[in-house]
Amino acid sequence: MALKKYKPTTPGQRFKIISAFNDITASKPEKSLIGKKNSTGGRNGEGKMTVRNIGGGHKQRYRIIDFKRDKEGIPGVVKSIEYDPNRTARIALINYADGEKRYIIAPQGLTVGQQIISGKGVSPDLGNTLYLSEVPFGTVIHNIELRPGQGAKMARSAGSYAQLLTREGKFAILKMPSGETRMILQTCRATVGMVSNSEHNLEKSGKAGRSRWLGRRPRVRGVAMNPVDHPMGGGEGRATGGHPRSRKGMPAKGYKTRAPKKDSSKYIIEKRK
Repeated sequence: MALKKYKPTTPGQRFKIISAFNDITASKPEKSLIGKKNSTGGRNGEGKMTVRNIGGGHKQRYRIIDFKRDKEGIPGVVKSIEYDPNRTARIALINYADGEKRYIIAPQGLTVGQQIISGKGVSPDLGNTLYLSEVPFGTVIHNIELRPGQGAKMARSAGSYAQLLTREGKFAILKMPSGETRMILQTCRATVGMVSNSEHNLEKSGKAGRSRWLGRRPRVRGVAMNPVDHPMGGGEGRATGGHPRSRKGMPAKGYKTRAPKKDSSKYIIEKRK
């Protein structure tokens, strides 16, 4: 994947850095795998705003992604690599040997015409989905299940990956993208490779209008508000606003929000940095 930098012919082009979309091979999605996506504008069923800074944006259609990868033993061929407006990663259209078509999260390096497969006894090649009990140590993986058969929940965004460190009893020990080391049942599935579009974090929109196309409305800084509207508001002149915190008063830096007695804490060996 490559990035595209523009000549500063206009103020909006000056700092614009976006994807070159070199890896995209199809311009239209598979009709049988798209669903309706309603835009709320941040309003609830009564029409009242419950989430701020949302509204407008280009109309989008949801691509139905196969996070379970449960077509075991049936090989599939990559038909195309496509853009998905609902996620940072690229998606791949897979044509299976039995005639079914499915979208998957495309790993980095996956190419059109490549064959993938999932199930037991599968080789740990790029794009293949294996049980954690069969993944070799040190392998880079993504699309990881938290519970067997639930579907992938972790390491799904652009450039994300985890690494299998070792196995103990019925658990596999993984180093997660956050730096956390945790135990996951060996009967959970994971896909080999790193998620595509790894340079997504280097993109710069260049102008406010691109944010509006994505459905993001302007966000007023807390320090620019009055004390009645925000904990960081008020003061004479351009006051710093004190300790950074949210509109509801939640501290923004260094404050631990994880429940201290959360049941899944027993599976965490080393906390995230």
